Amino acid sequence: MKKILVPVDFSAYSEYALEVAAILAKRHGAGIVLLHMIGMSDSVLANSEIAEEAEAKYFLKLAKDKIKEFTEREYLKDVHVATIIQNYKDFNEVNEVAHEQNCDLVVMGSHGTSGFSDLFVGSNTEKVVRSSELPVIVIKKPHKDFTINKMVMACDLSKECIPIYEKAEAYAELFSASLEVVYINSAGANFMGHDDVEKRMESFEKEVGEEIKVDFYNHHSVERGILNYCFEKNADLLVIPTHGRKGLAHFVVGSLAENISNHAKMPVMTIKL
Repeated sequence: MKKILVPVDFSAYSEYALEVAAILAKRHGAGIVLLHMIGMSDSVLANSEIAEEAEAKYFLKLAKDKIKEFTEREYLKDVHVATIIQNYKDFNEVNEVAHEQNCDLVVMGSHGTSGFSDLFVGSNTEKVVRSSELPVIVIKKPHKDFTINKMVMACDLSKECIPIYEKAEAYAELFSASLEVVYINSAGANFMGHDDVEKRMESFEKEVGEEIKVDFYNHHSVERGILNYCFEKNADLLVIPTHGRKGLAHFVVGSLAENISNHAKMPVMTIKL
């Protein structure tokens, strides 16, 4: 891992993410790219050129002052930090910045009570998660010692989840953590009998080409099943496949991906299919 992108809005939650990124950067010899998106309103941009320029300079100075404060945090000592400030047009641009800067991972903050809000505005963080081609770790509380010993990946054991598993396995190796895979066997159309469960597990292992620890967890709700399983297993990091606009691959039902990220107390890593 060479670079970690951390989008910040200067809230406490984005600072939680920055501190986690600093811990990871120190452990793995990586640098950090701090990204702040000013997000000037249409009303500002509709002003005269003189007024627009003055307003832009004002917000830019504020952003520069705040981002300078962030870079001077004690926990960033001995970490190489680059800063980027720009006005957004579309939050998909975060993905473009990540690629332009050759980043390997995105770490971002969220308070988790109304979507991915507080980092950026409204559903914009959700857009970042869904559009990011890089893995994204969502952080919602302070972590003075961000140690990952056990990772749990929730998926439907379909073939398209194989690349996700391989990426999760690579991160587990990087973090020196164990990795478990769980399939939530929920009531209704997706419920499977014991024989079907065994066949799906064997097929998944065959596709991966190695023996995998796979658990099947029965629960009436996929969302609650994932969270309960992680709690019972004392997991440190939950890995969830994302599917672009569709969110959670096989699990997709409305805002399930957002709900899990909101309700999970542990850090959540999303990896795009």
